[in-house]
Amino acid sequence: MPVSILGDFNFSFKWTKFTLMKLDVIQSSRLIMFLCWFVSVLGVSQERVVTIKGSVKEKSTQKPMNNVDIRVLGKRMAQTDAFGDFRIKVSIGDELVISHDSFRTVYYTVKDDQRIDILVEDSPISSGISKDVKRVNEETYVKNLQAAKKSLNKDAAISIEYITKALEAIRDEDSAAEKKKATLYETLADIYLYWNQPDLAIDNYVISIENRFNEQVKIKLGKAYLANKNYQESLQTFTTLQKTQLNSLQKITVFEGLGDSYNGLKEKSKAIKNYNNALSLAEKENQEEAVINLNSKLADVLQDQGSLRKAEEYLGNSVELASRKSKKTSAIQRAKAADFYNKSSSFDKEIQYRKEALEDIEEITEEEENSLSSPSPVLAEDRAITSQVQNYKIANAFAAQSEYDEAIPYLEESIKKAASENDLVVQKDATRKLGEVYREKGELKKASEAFEEYEVIVDKLYIQKEQEISQANLFSRELTKKANRITTLEKDRELNEGRYKLAFQSQELANQQSVKQQIIIYALAGLMILLLLAAYLMYRNMKQQRYANNLLALKSLRSQMNPHFIFNALNSVNTFIATSDERAANKYLTDFSLLMRAVLENSEEDFIPLEKEIELLRLYVKLEHFRFQDKFEYEIIIDPDISISDYMIPPMLLQPYVENAVWHGLRYKSEKGLLSIHINKLTVDSLEIIVRDTGIGREKSKALKTVNQKKQKSQGMSNIQNRISILNKMYKDKVDVFISDLDNNTEGTQVKLILKKSA
Repeated sequence: MPVSILGDFNFSFKWTKFTLMKLDVIQSSRLIMFLCWFVSVLGVSQERVVTIKGSVKEKSTQKPMNNVDIRVLGKRMAQTDAFGDFRIKVSIGDELVISHDSFRTVYYTVKDDQRIDILVEDSPISSGISKDVKRVNEETYVKNLQAAKKSLNKDAAISIEYITKALEAIRDEDSAAEKKKATLYETLADIYLYWNQPDLAIDNYVISIENRFNEQVKIKLGKAYLANKNYQESLQTFTTLQKTQLNSLQKITVFEGLGDSYNGLKEKSKAIKNYNNALSLAEKENQEEAVINLNSKLADVLQDQGSLRKAEEYLGNSVELASRKSKKTSAIQRAKAADFYNKSSSFDKEIQYRKEALEDIEEITEEEENSLSSPSPVLAEDRAITSQVQNYKIANAFAAQSEYDEAIPYLEESIKKAASENDLVVQKDATRKLGEVYREKGELKKASEAFEEYEVIVDKLYIQKEQEISQANLFSRELTKKANRITTLEKDRELNEGRYKLAFQSQELANQQSVKQQIIIYALAGLMILLLLAAYLMYRNMKQQRYANNLLALKSLRSQMNPHFIFNALNSVNTFIATSDERAANKYLTDFSLLMRAVLENSEEDFIPLEKEIELLRLYVKLEHFRFQDKFEYEIIIDPDISISDYMIPPMLLQPYVENAVWHGLRYKSEKGLLSIHINKLTVDSLEIIVRDTGIGREKSKALKTVNQKKQKSQGMSNIQNRISILNKMYKDKVDVFISDLDNNTEGTQVKLILKKSA
């Protein structure tokens, strides 16, 4: 059946009332159930309200900004205090509007409940506008934008008027002006596209993208090109989108758009490839509506290529999936399937699918017959699934097979239904077809009556089309007029922007002097910081040098102690050899080698575990006792409550004190003495190590020294005192040593060493 494109502009109240009646109440019972579920979920998942803290400061001076307005549009408002701080309750995802006379308005989207610190720059342009005016402008913009979207599918002229008012409320000094313009022009393009004005929609989508690029708007631009049959431009648009970051749903739309573009350019193979890409992704993402639509499109393209078997397979998928959806979706796909079989002259299958579509359509009508609707354009798909159209096409299929008796009831039903719906186009075609059928049957009287009725309907349709053309022209002129008004408004805005800049140039010049003063202050502050940094670096270098000197001194002392210790031990070996005690010398050398290995392993460390030091000390005392068995006995007693592995001690710290006890105290005693080493716990973090001998004492030992020995200071004691001094400087008083005499300074010596646990 030929369908005139002038039907796109059919705005008669009776027709449009019926059309929107169907669009508003499809499966009303299911819709009510869904709304109830949605409201219950909404009640459970209320937006999470949080209290946000933050501050507003000048970027250049870090000075707090007082009395700055912090607003959530349509909800709450707060102001900063004398310290620039604010507190406001918001929901995650809300957009904060931070505004003041002295800076450009800042927009901030709340992502979490963390503190927000805003740094703002002075704006000479915005300083000339009061915050009350800015607040009114913001509210005017939001209110009119919402009204435009709400009336988009009801009245194009009113919706565009709201867009104009919203555009007038935008000020060039507003930091979000470009974002707002992009949104307004996108909405304006949506209006034009909805009301079948794709050429105007294209122009406004382009302006929206110029103000602010948005992938979704570019996708809409591609669809507008398709609607206007600019297939080359739509192909270029969707190809460009493939290079951007898209989510899965957007990728499906882009692949489908590429398929539509190639299909329009008659490049069927490329169209099939992109439809298949879209279908695979739609199936993966469980986008059933897209899967149905893509199966249907693949069937059409494959049929054009002659691949009827594959085409029928995709068509079957489309119809089967659609049957699980709404009655409207099912009816549309069954009607498409019928058209498919009509092309291939499979009239029986065509009739079957049209009858099934007719059943779905009758159910839709019953559900929507009591609904109210407002004027809107009639979509081609809605026209195709009317009962009068399907009855007419069923009759055509019967007539094509010369089954005229079966065709007549469907034609009569189509004429009746079309008359009740004032669908003169279908009524005309069905009446003409009825006359042809009667003529083929030889019932010339009935055929003549039908043709006479056909002429009457043609006259009515001619008058109706004239009215529709007039209405369409009026509608188009009105839209063009409003579009020109918006264009003029934008040009005026550009002129005003230059005027604003000139008006506040003097204020900028006045601020330049202040900027120079600030630069001088910052330069002086920077110089002071550099001096402080230089002083700090010098101090750090001195500290590092001092530390390095201490390490060098410790290494030097250790290098002196090790030869001293080795020489003393070798003297002992020499004594055994001199007395021809070879067996004792060998045994001594064996133990001595073990001791030397332990000493050398620890010689480079500042601290070793106390456990290792005690092992080394046991080995050393064992060697000395082996040599002077007749002079002393020894004992090493450790408090069982002490965990000696937790303490660190400088290596070879205790050995010199034990050596002194043996060589200068116990060796000269006539009777056998005692060397005792006790390790006791003092506090949680410290212990004491006591080296006590019952030798002749320090006074008698001095008296026994030769004249040469008196002139030389004890190398071992001197080294150990220097080591303790350096280590205490480096590690904050880790070791304390106290030496005292026993028995009224006559016999015996005690060395007490306090060791603190490592931090």
